Amino acid sequence: MIRDTVPAVPRWRSLLFVPAHVPRFVETAHERGADGVILDLEDSVPQGRKDETRRQLSASVAKVGRKGASVLVRVNRGLRDLAADLDAAVMAGVDALVLPKTDSAEWVSEIANAVSELERERYLALGRIRFLAQIETPAALQRLAAIASAHPRMVAMALGPEDFSASVGGSPEFDLLLTPNLSVLFAARAAGLLPLGFIGSIGEFSDTNKLRETAAHARRLGFAGALAIHPTQVVIFNEAFSPSTQELQWARIVVAAENDAAVRGLSAFSLNGKMVDPPVVRRAHEILALAGSN
Repeated sequence: MIRDTVPAVPRWRSLLFVPAHVPRFVETAHERGADGVILDLEDSVPQGRKDETRRQLSASVAKVGRKGASVLVRVNRGLRDLAADLDAAVMAGVDALVLPKTDSAEWVSEIANAVSELERERYLALGRIRFLAQIETPAALQRLAAIASAHPRMVAMALGPEDFSASVGGSPEFDLLLTPNLSVLFAARAAGLLPLGFIGSIGEFSDTNKLRETAAHARRLGFAGALAIHPTQVVIFNEAFSPSTQELQWARIVVAAENDAAVRGLSAFSLNGKMVDPPVVRRAHEILALAGSN
């Protein structure tokens, strides 16, 4: 009997969108260095190509996961397309589904129930396929806490900057995107999910210096990674959402000082003229964990 399982929270510094109907993109996706590849069945696939793309999905999943990257599938929002997408995507090798235009906890639960049914029918491990919810409407902002805790399959949340901006009649600029991105960040962290994103348009990839600054800023805010639509973004996100050499050196010094302080019965201590207390120590341990250090 295949038992229920709850996989560990993944490390997704970069998730690369790949139009699932374009063979040359699917064939090379595993070479891009992304922590995860999103095979897109939604916006990037013309309506007339969706059925064909679904039939090819099993082969595509195997191809993009060849080097160990997480494999995600973005499904459609409409009921008829969604049902067909789930039927095609619930298979061994798929780690998560990306749910676009998520606007309620009830919607997440309905999809989770359908996925569970398919897992049982196909003798797959129950609960292994996780959910990344894209927040793309103002209405969803009012329900973020409920969405984040809607189901154990939830693992990550991200603002869809282009769709969100369009839904409010604006452009994907910093002033418009700051508050909704932070709202997603806070809700995700409160629920123990990965917050993904940065303050800007996902379509901007040609100005690499600006993108690098934007990604670094996102990590300082607390984001764990970001979604990419171009391979150029992957390298930048992998670097920006990884600890720097200076951060690692600082973290090791703090942890060493923590161990010394514990011997002396102290939970707060002075280090290089600054007070270090448990939240600072926790940050040091988190940095080392991100780098795979002890």
